[in-house]
Amino acid sequence: MQKANKMKKYYRDELPLSFDSIADAADFWDSHDSADYEAYMEDAQFNVDINRHVYLVPVAESVLEKVRRKAKHQGVSTETLVNMLLQEHA
Repeated sequence: MQKANKMKKYYRDELPLSFDSIADAADFWDSHDSADYEAYMEDAQFNVDINRHVYLVPVAESVLEKVRRKAKHQGVSTETLVNMLLQEHA
């Protein structure tokens, strides 16, 4: 009986040619192992150019809360508003 289980063929879902949405692709890969589809994969060539730097600057909590409220009221992120304010005063 145990030998029969070991001899059982492994079933793999067919790889879709395309997905209707990113969510569909995510659902597929959340439930499938990419190692099972290695024969279908192609090498990809791309360059990554990372020029962005993030600087951490201490800000008083009361000031940050005011900036957050103002950013939310204007419909922008806190980061965007801080950058706009710094550009105005630089």
